[in-house]
Amino acid sequence: MKPKVFLEFVEIKSLIASILPFVLGSLYASYNYHQIHLGYLSLFFVASSLFHMATNANDNYQDFIHAPRNVDNQDFLEATNVVGVQQISIRQARTVTFGLAGLSLLLGLWLVTKTGWPLLWMGVYSYAVGYFYAGGPKPISTGPFGEFFSGFTMGFMIFWIAVYINTFDVAPLTWGASLKVLVASGLAIFAIANIMLANNICDQAEDLALGRHTILYYLGKPVMLQVFAWSYVAGYGCLVGAVGLGVLPPLSLLTLLSAIPVFKNTRVFMQKQVKRETFSLSIKNATLICLSFIVFMGIGLIV
Repeated sequence: MKPKVFLEFVEIKSLIASILPFVLGSLYASYNYHQIHLGYLSLFFVASSLFHMATNANDNYQDFIHAPRNVDNQDFLEATNVVGVQQISIRQARTVTFGLAGLSLLLGLWLVTKTGWPLLWMGVYSYAVGYFYAGGPKPISTGPFGEFFSGFTMGFMIFWIAVYINTFDVAPLTWGASLKVLVASGLAIFAIANIMLANNICDQAEDLALGRHTILYYLGKPVMLQVFAWSYVAGYGCLVGAVGLGVLPPLSLLTLLSAIPVFKNTRVFMQKQVKRETFSLSIKNATLICLSFIVFMGIGLIV
């Protein structure tokens, strides 16, 4: 497999969705616990990146092999899915998917031996979601809970694991501490979940042809467009709440400035939902939100 095809197969451009929560979790640990385990953190970064790529590869592979072979789906099989477009063999797809997942698993298990059992259970959940998102008899992505699992797993779990790896030896893992992490990561959770939601909104017709009953199937596009817009409001509300709880530096509130371009992009998407023209606005919004969050949180750590 050529490098260009490999990078397209694992959707390398989407890796930013894992990197940003990772950085935010590390900054959170530094602000609240004044400690960073750089070595363990670096290994977690590699492991999570490998698994992110494995999950994307598995999504593309599973979507291709499970797509109905009929006239309605011919365009998806030959012109949309990377496996068909690049003529990736099933053997190649499996080798890449399981190879990346296996390397990630080995690194993760080694980290468990160094940081403790809580990381194992966090990892079990994350790996289960990663596989069943597109695999198994009832893939998560084809049902009504895809947005929840993508936002929660990437926005919260990566954030939470980054916090845990940096603080396992100085702070007990409690429900109270975990809830504070959940509130602090809320902005990232909603921003990332909205990427999945925007994708499903744009792909509504294609999803129906493929037999996927996403949340759009049950609640309809008008309702989910409102959910899309209000999710950003909820995310910013979590930011304010986390500052109020004292777990984020006050300067993090400057992240609210990102709401100006975010809501401008949201208005455009509300008016037109075309995959090739407006879906990218959800990615831009998530990047704007998380990058500004990182910048102002970082400044808050220094000042």
